[in-house]
Amino acid sequence: MNLPLTPVRFLRYSERQFPRKTAVVCQDLRFTYAEFGDRVGRLAGALRAAGLKPGDRVAFLSLNCHRLLEAYFGVPEAGCVLLPLNIRLAAPELTYILNDSGATVLFLEQEFAGLVDSFRRDLRTVRSFHQLDFHQLDGTPQAAWLSDQTYEQMLAAATPYRGELMAFDENSVAEIFYTSGTSASPKGVMLTHRNVYLHAMTIALYHHTRFEDVMLHTIPLFHANGWGAAHTITFMGGTHVMLPRFVPEEVFRLVERERVRALTLVPIMAAALVNSPARSKYDLSSVQWSLIGGAASSPTLIREVEEKLGFKCFSSYGLTECSPGLTTAELKPDMQCTPEERHVLQAMTGYAYPGC
Repeated sequence: MNLPLTPVRFLRYSERQFPRKTAVVCQDLRFTYAEFGDRVGRLAGALRAAGLKPGDRVAFLSLNCHRLLEAYFGVPEAGCVLLPLNIRLAAPELTYILNDSGATVLFLEQEFAGLVDSFRRDLRTVRSFHQLDFHQLDGTPQAAWLSDQTYEQMLAAATPYRGELMAFDENSVAEIFYTSGTSASPKGVMLTHRNVYLHAMTIALYHHTRFEDVMLHTIPLFHANGWGAAHTITFMGGTHVMLPRFVPEEVFRLVERERVRALTLVPIMAAALVNSPARSKYDLSSVQWSLIGGAASSPTLIREVEEKLGFKCFSSYGLTECSPGLTTAELKPDMQCTPEERHVLQAMTGYAYPGC
């Protein structure tokens, strides 16, 4: 019997096997896998109740937050396609992406309401805007053009929905990420259910991900499939710790408090941690390794991370089109080299992950 390869199965498994285990930590909120699964089911039910059909694009303009993590599973559960938007893009780029993708619904955090208001009249397909967070006592969104229902109100009113697993088409699109690395208009990268499922299995198996693992989401979930962390950690029943914005001391604080096992960083993040005056105040002993990607690293930076932060560090390479991980520069056990040579090797593109 062939089971469809869909990331929806990851949460179904962990919800069943680890219902009381902490799944998500987001600022002062904590959710077990049972609660995480219920919220995801309610998001799927809310989308279907709103009239969305299979293949409809659901856009999120959000920092790293438990709600965006829920969308990674709730949107495909409803048969729709997740479209995380880069919060650093300007109005013309966001307008282009939303129109080009044919997005039907846009969920946004309150701090981006002014930005969206500046271009919403130019959108051709978005028919409703929902606020993700709210700070007023009655929960009513401020802007008149926002839907009467916030994200939380939609979930509270929804009936949880679980699709029939055998009905999923593993070759259908699950997520779209727009890349803006060229001088032309952004290009939409379409990742299928099969793409993200196999990528998660590859990364989880290589890095020996287990249910005891705690992952701090330093990489934005809107960037290149969040480097796969949303799926790999859920797949193995680990704990997600959400980091809305990268602030070195907040990273150190969360690493110490939550006993984070691994960090994924871009070079500028790694340099900021190394040079932070706050690093000596926190216990970072739980971190076993860190991976640097997104841009070329250097042997000096690799060495400084290992010496000053106290954990193994190596580079990795990938492409959004590949979900994204392709290679790792973690030193092979049979390689004999001096410390200087080792840091050079660990700063390189490296070798292919198994299966790539």
